[in-house]
Amino acid sequence: MKNRITRMTMLLLLAFAFTFSANAQYSTRKLGKNQKAYIDSLKNVEYNYIFPIWGQGAYKKGFDIPYPAGAMANYIWMKQGIVIDNFQLGIANDNVDIPLTPVDFIDFGDNTNTSYSLNFRPDIWLLPFLNVSGIFGYGASTTEVNLTAPIEMKSIVTQGLSTVGFGVLGAFGLGPLWMSVDGNFTWTKPELLEDPVLAKVMGIRLGKTFTFKKHPESNIAFWVGGMRVKMGANTVGSIKMKDAIPQEVWDNKDAFVAEYWDWYNNDATAPQKIIADKILTPIIERIDAKDGSTVISYGMDKRPKQEWNVLFGAQYQLNKRWQFRTEAGLIGDRKSFLLSANYRFLL
Repeated sequence: MKNRITRMTMLLLLAFAFTFSANAQYSTRKLGKNQKAYIDSLKNVEYNYIFPIWGQGAYKKGFDIPYPAGAMANYIWMKQGIVIDNFQLGIANDNVDIPLTPVDFIDFGDNTNTSYSLNFRPDIWLLPFLNVSGIFGYGASTTEVNLTAPIEMKSIVTQGLSTVGFGVLGAFGLGPLWMSVDGNFTWTKPELLEDPVLAKVMGIRLGKTFTFKKHPESNIAFWVGGMRVKMGANTVGSIKMKDAIPQEVWDNKDAFVAEYWDWYNNDATAPQKIIADKILTPIIERIDAKDGSTVISYGMDKRPKQEWNVLFGAQYQLNKRWQFRTEAGLIGDRKSFLLSANYRFLL
């Protein structure tokens, strides 16, 4: 037990030392006069605040660390392909109650989800190399689903969403560079879904910070990294037909209904007809009657088409209180853009 505690202590001390180098890029190149004076002044700082733990030790060694507490506002836009499996349909009207029924002969083409979110992230550096944060946000999501068989149809649904969650970030130095690894766990509740969707986001970034010789508290950082998104698979919700089925189907309902019956009479197998009679035919009959008030329930397993994508980002630190960041996902199926402002303070 004693050896285990000793090893843990050594690992923490090493991480602490790595973080110092991540926050003090001055040591990696020739220092300017103002920079050297700034570092010397840090050694005389009396750090009488609670967080981060070991903050005094950082300043005594001449290393700069960010103010421990922060309030960050983010705008995030994202577009990615989605894969749909295990599709189920039902009807939940006052006079008709058809439970969710698997319809495994429905085929999907390329499906996409586009969303934006405005969120607020309070955070705190518990240790010079360990940050924790809360996540609170709202936004909107637009999902485009393309059916290719037994009939062709495009459905586009937009809904509001709210998000809560938390994040953990670790940072350390690699010579003149720094690396950070973060994990975020969020529960997002779209308006049309019964339960929140859990998303697990992991990010890895490798970058370098450049300080300004005349203004040592100011710097600019650039990085490249990767982001992995994993979502809760099962999705269950309900929606009115008038909101799920595009207007062009209602406008051309005769051709749409005829296409369905052509498939039913000529291509559908006997087992497929049994399922169609239970759930698809009642839906087609309501389209034929132009009845968009019927509520359709649905269930599916939904996941990102590609879990990883590549990120490029930059941050400008005006001073130790204000930081401005942008980041874009440009390589991979997922495209994303982030813009944020961060205000930091002592605690």
